[in-house]
Amino acid sequence: MTSLFTWTCTRCRGLTEGFEVVQLIVDVESCLQSFVGVAKDPHAIIIAFRGTRGTSIQNWIEDLFWKQLDLDYPGMEGAKVHSGFYRAYHCTTIRPAILNAVKTAKEVYGDLDIIVTGHSMGGAIAAFCALDLIVNHNVPNVQVMTFGQPRIGNAVFASYYSKHLPDTIRVTHEHDIVPHLPPYFSIIPRKTYHHFPREVWLQDTSSTSNRLASYIETVCDDSGEDPNCSRSVIGNSIQDHLSYYGVEFPTDDPATCWIVMDPVMAEYGSIDSEGNVVLFRDLATPVPRMQSLEAK
Repeated sequence: MTSLFTWTCTRCRGLTEGFEVVQLIVDVESCLQSFVGVAKDPHAIIIAFRGTRGTSIQNWIEDLFWKQLDLDYPGMEGAKVHSGFYRAYHCTTIRPAILNAVKTAKEVYGDLDIIVTGHSMGGAIAAFCALDLIVNHNVPNVQVMTFGQPRIGNAVFASYYSKHLPDTIRVTHEHDIVPHLPPYFSIIPRKTYHHFPREVWLQDTSSTSNRLASYIETVCDDSGEDPNCSRSVIGNSIQDHLSYYGVEFPTDDPATCWIVMDPVMAEYGSIDSEGNVVLFRDLATPVPRMQSLEAK
C-alpha cells in the first residue's frame, strides 16, 4: 500500500519529487482511473485522469468518427456536448471522490491552485472536471492542461468553457488522430464539434537516431480551431497519440480495468458493489520516505 502513496514517475526525470498522492480512484465499472495529489513544484493540487484503456484504442477511435452531439449541457442554452465524456465524469464514482479529495487537500495544505490534466479520453474528462469545479463549486484558480484530447462539445460550449477557464492548454502532437475527433464540419459550425482554446501544437525536430525528443511548440490562436496548427495536417497517426514530449503512453490492456484488493489495502478506502475503489490517505499521518509540503 505504501508504494501506491509514494508513487514516482520513472519516466519524468525527477519532476515528481515532492509529489504527495492524496487519493486514488479506480472506477472498474467504467474502466476509469484518476488520482488527486499535491505537488511541491508547482505548489498546487494536481488532479489527473488516465487515458483510454480497456478496449482496443483502434476501436475507440473508429467509434469517435460517428459520435454525435447528444446532450444539452446543464444551464447553458445552445451548448451541446458528447454524452459519453460528460457522463464519464458526472455519472461515475470519479466526481464525488475528486470533490472530496480536493476539499480534504485544501483543508490540510491551504487554498492552493488546482491543475487538472489528462491524456486522450482523460483529457476530455479533465475538461469537464475543471468546469464543474469552477461553475458548480466556485473553486478559484483552476488551470487545465490536456494532451491528445478529443473534441467534447460544440462552439457554444467551447465559448462558455473558454470564458470560465482561460488558463487552459490543449497540447497536440504532429498527426495525432484523436484531436481531429469527433470530426469538425466547417459547413455547419453551430452544430458540429468545436475545440476550445488554447492549442499548443508539437512538431518533432529530433532525428530517429536521437533518443532525446525535441519539438517546435506552436502557440495557436484563440479560435480553438486554428487552421495553421494541427488542423493544417491530416490526423492519421495513433503513434503520435501515444507519445508526448518523449513520454510513451502504454497501449491498451483489458486487464487494467480491474483491481485486486487485499484486507490491508481495503483499510485505506472503500469498495462498492460494482468493485469500484477509492483509496485515500490520512493526511495527518506521514507516509514513509515522504516529507510534508509544510516542512519545505
